[in-house]
Amino acid sequence: MSAAPKHGNVAKIPTEIAGFDSIAKGGLPCGRTTLVAGTPGSAKTVFAAQFMAAGIEQYAEPGVFVTCEESADDLRQNLQAFGWDIQSWEDQGYWVFLDASPDNDPEAIEAGSYDLGGLIARIRGAVNRIGAQRLAIDSLGAMFSRFPDSRQVRWDLYRISAQMKKIGVTSIMTAEREAEYGSIARHGVEEFVSDNVVILRNVLEAETRRRTLEVLKFRGTTHQKGEYPFTILPAGGIVAIPLSAMELTQRSSELRISSGNERLDDMCGGGIYRDSIVLVSGATGTGKTLLATEFTSGGLKSGERCLLFAFEESRDQIIRNAHGWNVDYLPAEQRGDLQIRCSYPESEGLEDHLVRIRETIDEFKPHRIALDSLTALERVATPQGFREFVISLTSFIKARETAGLFTASTPSLMGGSSVTEAHISTLTDSIILLRYVEMGGEVQRGLTVLKMRGAGHEKSIRQFTIDHQGMHIGEQFRGVEGILEGHPNRVLGNP
Repeated sequence: MSAAPKHGNVAKIPTEIAGFDSIAKGGLPCGRTTLVAGTPGSAKTVFAAQFMAAGIEQYAEPGVFVTCEESADDLRQNLQAFGWDIQSWEDQGYWVFLDASPDNDPEAIEAGSYDLGGLIARIRGAVNRIGAQRLAIDSLGAMFSRFPDSRQVRWDLYRISAQMKKIGVTSIMTAEREAEYGSIARHGVEEFVSDNVVILRNVLEAETRRRTLEVLKFRGTTHQKGEYPFTILPAGGIVAIPLSAMELTQRSSELRISSGNERLDDMCGGGIYRDSIVLVSGATGTGKTLLATEFTSGGLKSGERCLLFAFEESRDQIIRNAHGWNVDYLPAEQRGDLQIRCSYPESEGLEDHLVRIRETIDEFKPHRIALDSLTALERVATPQGFREFVISLTSFIKARETAGLFTASTPSLMGGSSVTEAHISTLTDSIILLRYVEMGGEVQRGLTVLKMRGAGHEKSIRQFTIDHQGMHIGEQFRGVEGILEGHPNRVLGNP
């Protein structure tokens, strides 16, 4: 039987939906009814089926799935895509379908009032027959479309909830909403009869879909407040990203590692910390990808495993460019010390990118992670969604005491503040700025360590050049001001 942690006086049953149990502080209240409401396509059926599947896979708890809209055959086929072998569970007596979908007979004649007494009796019989501990009813909208008024809906909802509570099963009932925000469910009474309410949203913002879930209420127990992003994986179902569950409990390392550039290490006071996140910000062509390459190469030279995520260039381009700076990635790839993962930002949602990045990190267990670039990912997300992505990713990397380097582009060639920079400057441990500097009819490059949390660092702005051997940091600019603002000027009295 599944564990039942208590929050308040109510025991909870784990859903095993990744991230959701943290938001729900343990899972769904045991022996009670939870309404899962959402617009079409918001993953209500997946949520209910995943709750059932987790009960069977993790705790050998049988369940009854009442389908009021799709046929059992369609559901078996659709849910197979998530890796759930419904037919096998049915054969073993762990999963029972009750088909309450409407009769499509065009000659059917309605006579008298519709009553749920027969369906409730069928549910009770199926629950008792297999000893079910979990129940899903999908969906109330299809069922109650046959009722003439909301009073009958409310009464029958109450009957269902009371009967399920009496026999001790933990139930999920899904219901359709007409809009992402506004009334909880179509009939306006479902949320008042249910003990608990979870809302799933699939909001279209700036031509981008963003899925979120919210625990609106749990009677008699606590839960995290607010909306949380989630995604749906083909081989795993719903994965929620509970930002509020993250805690600042990670340890801080005193160990320094090389950035891959000796002169930059000197500017940083002896290298960067093993568990730090470094942001490299600059205009296109200033050397951001080169710094990411040197950071990765430095790790490989020290015998470390390195992981490179690229969202603007292909693997072949990355290997060619690195070779142009005298860095050969191929031997490290062949040894298994380096992985390069490339994908277009538009290939999937930001939450999907985050989940896949986290999965890759857990599988490969790298010592260093480079991501080039954050700005490319920013263009496929809302400002809030992007900030949540960065918070989750940086927290995940730091919890594993892994060094990370992210690149971000400034909006103009001569510098200036970056939108990405503004989103994540407070979340990173170190910030390195790269700038173009126009002096005496020439365009030069400048570098400064703007921030390094927990350590002293050089504050000068130094010139640097790039050739086939990489980046060469030279002397500091003297007698010049306004470089970081993108408007360098000579100071009077200086050569």
